[in-house]
Amino acid sequence: RWLSTLTLSASSLCVTCTSSIYTMTYSQIIPEFNTPRIIAVLGLTLFVLGLGVGVLFLAPLSEFFGRRPVYVGSFAVFTVCLVPCALAPNMGVMLAFRFLGGVAGSAFLSVAGAGVGDMFEGQELGAPMMVYSGSPFLGPEVGPLIGGFINDHVSWRWTFWVMLIWSGFQLLGLYFLVPESYHPVLLRHHAHHLRKTVDPRYHAPIELSTRSIPHTIATFCTRPFELLIMEPMLTFLCIFTAILLGVLYLFFQAFPRTFGTLHNMGLSEIGLTFLGLFVGMILAVFTDPIWRRIYIHLSTQHGSPQPEFRLPSGVIGSLLVPIGIFWFASTSSASIHPIVPIIGSGFFAFGTLLVFSSVFTYLVEAYPLYAASALASNSFVRSCFAGAFPLFEEQAYEKLGFRGAGCLVGGVTVVMAPGMWIFFKYGQRIRRRSRYA
Repeated sequence: RWLSTLTLSASSLCVTCTSSIYTMTYSQIIPEFNTPRIIAVLGLTLFVLGLGVGVLFLAPLSEFFGRRPVYVGSFAVFTVCLVPCALAPNMGVMLAFRFLGGVAGSAFLSVAGAGVGDMFEGQELGAPMMVYSGSPFLGPEVGPLIGGFINDHVSWRWTFWVMLIWSGFQLLGLYFLVPESYHPVLLRHHAHHLRKTVDPRYHAPIELSTRSIPHTIATFCTRPFELLIMEPMLTFLCIFTAILLGVLYLFFQAFPRTFGTLHNMGLSEIGLTFLGLFVGMILAVFTDPIWRRIYIHLSTQHGSPQPEFRLPSGVIGSLLVPIGIFWFASTSSASIHPIVPIIGSGFFAFGTLLVFSSVFTYLVEAYPLYAASALASNSFVRSCFAGAFPLFEEQAYEKLGFRGAGCLVGGVTVVMAPGMWIFFKYGQRIRRRSRYA
């Protein structure tokens, strides 16, 4: 189970690394294709939007055919889409296949999370979900780190060739190391075996279902939006995590501007500044034993485990996020050593991962029958915000300045932060009134 989890996590890391590594190509593709910066940024926006749109189609297919075919099939398409990007003769081809690549890679931001939930239950779920939750958020930091060195020394096209090599190895890992985990499909396989060897009357419940694939997709495409409308708790958590991911993707635009303009760094050096975000998230992963002990303590104290007992880490994380943003914004100055804002970004990353891991695990446990839909709604909203934030980065920094833009975003997270504590304290009461939880 852990081998499957690590393989899925590495695949998710690869997909999200592909999203952000592209930002290091701007200095070469803008003059080569003679395109405005805003059009180049669309390559990032469309990929991230593809991550949000694709899950609406791939998640229901995983409930019909199983997790494994979706993993292998979608990642194969994702891998193929890297080739036209590497060979792109113009921005039109680049943008089209960036979007398609995002759609194909989206399975690893939602379906894979449901797959981890298939393999672990109860107290076992915290650690693997922390590892899985961390991977799609470590990827965006790894991207500029690798991309900075590539684009500082060779053609931008090697950015995609390197990702193609990595994704090729990941595809082999998915094919050979990740078995099917969706229980209804496993029952179907077992029933099929029994029909061939024991008794032809054996049938699994999923085989008796009258749902068609179009009906399944239509239902799944509408259910995430239904949950967003009918479940205020889910809506808040989706918006909060979406803002955090939007800020993270905003950093991919802000770091080159901040450290390149204020500190005269080259691409390789700018890539290294993302180590603050990377280290912050790695440290957050290693705090899992603390939250697991708190979860066990609360479960024992109250007589039974509750989804809300997954939220203490998110409460702490929601406090660290604005601290990190204000720290970064207030110290972004040519007169202050660059390590100071980098440390601030680490606090933001630490808090962000704590929030995401607690929210993901909470959604899986609070909406057990609709976990895939809940994660899909979260993924869709997150992707919309993450895709939109980089588009107004240039205007925000020009009109508000480095500190003003950062403080504006930090202020929004301050307003949202108390929500995590409210749901930890009163979430159980709210769930009693829910049709879905």
